[in-house]
Amino acid sequence: MTVVPASRLPVTVVTGFLGAGKSTLLRQLLVSSGLRLAVLVNEFGEVGIDGDLIRSCGFCPEDELDGRVVELANGCLCCTVQDEFLPVMQQLLQRADQLDGIVVETSGLALPVPLVQAFRWPEIRTKTRVTGVVTVVDGEALSGGSVVADPSALEAQRQADPSLDHLTDINALFDDQLEAADLVLMSRADCLSEEAVDRLRRRLSDQVRSGVSVLPMARGDVPAALLMGLDRPEHADDHHHDHDHDHDRDHDHDHDHDHDHDHDHHDHTHVAMESLAFQWQGVTSKAQLEALLPACITDQGLLRLKGRAWLPGKTHPLQIQAVGPRLECWFDSGSRLERPNDDGLELVALGLSLKGSALKDQLIAGLG
Repeated sequence: MTVVPASRLPVTVVTGFLGAGKSTLLRQLLVSSGLRLAVLVNEFGEVGIDGDLIRSCGFCPEDELDGRVVELANGCLCCTVQDEFLPVMQQLLQRADQLDGIVVETSGLALPVPLVQAFRWPEIRTKTRVTGVVTVVDGEALSGGSVVADPSALEAQRQADPSLDHLTDINALFDDQLEAADLVLMSRADCLSEEAVDRLRRRLSDQVRSGVSVLPMARGDVPAALLMGLDRPEHADDHHHDHDHDHDRDHDHDHDHDHDHDHDHHDHTHVAMESLAFQWQGVTSKAQLEALLPACITDQGLLRLKGRAWLPGKTHPLQIQAVGPRLECWFDSGSRLERPNDDGLELVALGLSLKGSALKDQLIAGLG
């Protein structure tokens, strides 16, 4: 089953400290996904390094770059929502019919929650939906006892904008990133042993909300369906992102350093998702689904859930989107789908090792 995209433009917020691997992740997404994405980059300081890295990856024709990559420098998005963020978003949304989604790369120095709340402003809330907050953490640095690989570079970034009055302590900001996360990606997992990765996953899992997954990552190689809730238009049912891990052994790190690691092919660095389609005919309600689906996500360890429901007396479908514990259900008045004769539910679940029978049993029991 292919779920027809809803009319509201999906937005993914990517956060993490300088050097965590955000730009590597975004470049991989832009180049390999086949999606028409716009990127809003929030940086501090005079030099837009992340914006330059994204612009140079060749993900779109050069004459489209100005409309697809927008940089906000010398200002924290969470502090300048009305003056800077809203005008930029309104500008991007004028081209919504030419886009599949928007990615906001915000510095780890910006608080994620106020930014997510900004998408509830009347000017943009009916045209967008936040599909998730993705926090990128440096697994190699964490394994060495630090939340950031280059503390001096991070401090320089802090000093570049004196308006950052909400800053307290780097570790406290790291905790804030984890608390806001719907998904945590641990970069440079290929530089660590499987045992070290498992230790970090257990540690980080204790710091995130229930239902949030912590996944290892190497060179930003993560399926687009996981990050955006969308598949490549020409391969809507292909959830496995095949990639040749032998190409270019340069990890495209965000900071320069030398290592003498044994780069064997560790399976623990590959995110190979599985999908499960579920269809059910019967009467349900928005309230029932909003009570049932979070429990399914947590109990079954789902990474994403998407779909729609046709409810009694409703002309438009109830759209369903979830990443980790973040669940949103809304009636899509812009849908052009013809209403079927029967009420019912259609879902696609994404996970690493789905137990299809257990998930189906839980859904049927809750709907019954």
